[in-house]
Amino acid sequence: MALAYDGAIQRLIDAFGHLPGIGPKGAQRIAFHLLNASDEESQELIDAITEVKEKVRFCDICGNVCETSPCPVCADPRRDHSVICVVEEPKDVMSIERTREYRGMYHVLGGVINPMANIQPSDLNIAKLIERLKDDEVKEVILALNPNVEGEATTSFLSQLLSQTDIKVTRLASGLPVGGDLEYADEITLGRALAGRRAI
Repeated sequence: MALAYDGAIQRLIDAFGHLPGIGPKGAQRIAFHLLNASDEESQELIDAITEVKEKVRFCDICGNVCETSPCPVCADPRRDHSVICVVEEPKDVMSIERTREYRGMYHVLGGVINPMANIQPSDLNIAKLIERLKDDEVKEVILALNPNVEGEATTSFLSQLLSQTDIKVTRLASGLPVGGDLEYADEITLGRALAGRRAI
């Protein structure tokens, strides 16, 4: 039988253990760090969690996280409103923004189709996307979902759904990472790199 700590410390370890990407040992390290932290440091964490739960919401237009809706991207008149980049989660918006290559709009699905986790298309923010596409201003939709099984299934579903419109549907190019070696690339990545080649 596995040993557990007493009361409050075990509840804290269990609470951290439920967070994504944190295993039992990581949860234990964080809990003991907080136990040894100053009252000020602990209070900063408590205040930050309380504030994010009170103030942060989802943009009524794109579904990105924000404190006021519409979010700064949707409210920016300098953005290209003719292009919408569809992503899985709000964190993906920040990943694309960091490239400084994209100046269009976003649409956050809030997940991907995953029958194993009982997530169906109706559970995602797809209806609002279709509503946004009724605006004649939108000329292109970029599907920027993760290249895993669920992301591919969602990309396929959306591309079929959008094929009934006159809107151009594209997806992110995928291929070899900068600094990568051909011998370590898997067949699918290499195949996509070949299929997506372009003139130089």
